[in-house]
Amino acid sequence: MAQQGVVTKNRNVALDKIRNIGVIAHIDSGKTTTTERLLFYTGRTYKIGDIDDGDTQMDWMPAERERGITIVSAATTTFWKEFRINIIDTPGHVDFTAEVERSLRVLDGGVVVFDAEEGVQSQSETVWRQADKYKIPRICFINKMDKLGADFEGTTQEITDRLGAHPIIVTYPIGKEHEFTGVIDLMIMKAFIYDKDEKGVEYTTTDVPADLLVKAQEMRAKMVEQIAETDDALMDMYLNGKEISIEELKAALRRAVIAYRVVPVYAGTSLRNKGVQPVLDGIVEYLPSPADLKVVKGIDPVTEAPIERKLINEEKFSALAFKIQLDPHVGKLTYTRIYSGTLESGSYIYDVNKGKRERVSRLILMHANNREEIDKAYAGEIVALIGPKELKTGDTLADEEHPILLEQITFPEPVISLAIEPATKADQEKLSYTLQRLAEEDPTFKVKVNHETAQTIMSGMGELHLEVLVDRMRTEMGMNVNVGKPQVAYKETITKTVEHETKYIKQTGGHGQYGHCVLILEPLARGEGFKFENKIKGGTIPSEFIPSVEKGVIEAMDKGVLLGFPMTDMKVSLIDGSYHDVDSSDIAFKVAGSMALVDGAKKAGLTLLEPIMKLEVTVGDDFMGVVIGDLSSRRGKILGTDKRGKSTIIRGNAPLSELSGYVTVLRSLTQGRGISYIEPSHYEEVPQGVLKNLLEKNSSTKA
Repeated sequence: MAQQGVVTKNRNVALDKIRNIGVIAHIDSGKTTTTERLLFYTGRTYKIGDIDDGDTQMDWMPAERERGITIVSAATTTFWKEFRINIIDTPGHVDFTAEVERSLRVLDGGVVVFDAEEGVQSQSETVWRQADKYKIPRICFINKMDKLGADFEGTTQEITDRLGAHPIIVTYPIGKEHEFTGVIDLMIMKAFIYDKDEKGVEYTTTDVPADLLVKAQEMRAKMVEQIAETDDALMDMYLNGKEISIEELKAALRRAVIAYRVVPVYAGTSLRNKGVQPVLDGIVEYLPSPADLKVVKGIDPVTEAPIERKLINEEKFSALAFKIQLDPHVGKLTYTRIYSGTLESGSYIYDVNKGKRERVSRLILMHANNREEIDKAYAGEIVALIGPKELKTGDTLADEEHPILLEQITFPEPVISLAIEPATKADQEKLSYTLQRLAEEDPTFKVKVNHETAQTIMSGMGELHLEVLVDRMRTEMGMNVNVGKPQVAYKETITKTVEHETKYIKQTGGHGQYGHCVLILEPLARGEGFKFENKIKGGTIPSEFIPSVEKGVIEAMDKGVLLGFPMTDMKVSLIDGSYHDVDSSDIAFKVAGSMALVDGAKKAGLTLLEPIMKLEVTVGDDFMGVVIGDLSSRRGKILGTDKRGKSTIIRGNAPLSELSGYVTVLRSLTQGRGISYIEPSHYEEVPQGVLKNLLEKNSSTKA
């Protein structure tokens, strides 16, 4: 049970005493378990939640507890030594990457959790790069030191080799596997032995064990040298053999972490309650407060000139809506990071993206799915708003008289889709409403209706993503739905440059319709998306009709030309046309643009692009040959192998269309011991043989 009132009493702490942090990692590294321990040791919860028992605070959704994974990022507030820590626990599964992306956008610091036996895994790399994108200072926690095969120094080396980071070891483990008993704090050269109680609340602080003294002294000397290298004044002291105080070392390390140059590394095991308190100390000692970051940068929505806001209460209000959650009791909750100024319940905010005012009727502090109502929110806080109807993920909120547009959040495109239909007539009306609600919450979940087949198609980041969404529709929203088999989200593109002219002329009684345009279609490199360029000179088409041509082009591209998949990676230039004084209209030019795109694309070497997945398979050496052979038969490309303990990690790429049911196949090939990790990588042109099969299958379906 959460302690009620603990937040309200101490909320308005000084800015330099606030930490907005996220816990991020590969799936099964112990992220949620670590977050549960942080909450327990800071007194936010009375009981340690356990994933296996399904009673964690942060995994509160039924689907999360059933599967033992985190699906949505959960926010909470807690306190440690007069510091207020706002924590977001993020999912580790790649299918829920949007949750990580949007959480990182609003955080000031991160705790990256690694499995001491598995080391730096694929998703560890992905979340690390996401954190790099937003320049988030972080500390590393090498967890599961009690696990068979735990390798602290090997994992630290991988942080250097695979992530390109500069780790500085701050706590060193005492023993490993079943002999792991605690950690040595290299700053103060004391050992923390967790021998007093099972929950690890009390522990013995003692001198460094004699058998580890030489090693600890070596490690401390290396730590001091690494910290001194980040600061000229300390480097002078170090080279001149002068003693550097602990305070000077900590201050220099803090500056280097905030400057995004080094990452402190801690050891422990969250499940066995050892080594977590030093991580809490690391959060408050080395990760930045809003005061350290000083300003948030954005642009003026009118002039597009760069502007800044100081991260203080006295500044003009600015905030970013980073997550929408639909709550059965209060309706729409908008999770918001307040960067500057203050916000009161009952006041109005300005949605800069839409140019609209919205009323905030209530302000809520969240603790996972428990909530605490507050009257006022301050700079540096993460709160939920109740009231705004039209806010979307990534919208900037500001003072209407002084607007600022903050950097948007970008999300990957879905790679898999399935058809969904209501099981009964009664569910027909509910279906579109339910899908719309889910799409509001999740920016990587897309819904469209195929008008030819009248099917509703939902698309997402992976089979698990769609499975969880269908589950939620059935359990949370009481929907009865039937779903088809998952389908790969192909895309269409062109391979040649063509010029095409279309005249749309329709004569009916009274006014007719006249639209005439000439388009050039050009292929673009993979991942460049769509570009439209207006090259009309001399007003051959009036400027008010140009957007209509573009709209027609985009609509035709969304429907696809070859097999009905959206088109991408192409540039469309409008170079010429003509109009009629009476008969030309927006609709006529929209139809002309659409027809010109479709007919032009048919001459431009249409082809399909398929999603290619990044693959990492961990197997015993005995099974390596059979697994590589199976991947090759799936059009997979092996990029390399890495040895780790008695296992081999096979790295490669393979088309998503060939990986249906791969987890089950891998288990049977490896007697249940193989582990796979799959995430979207990029799109590639499908081989001609595969394209031919798809076209034949499509024509036989239509017949």
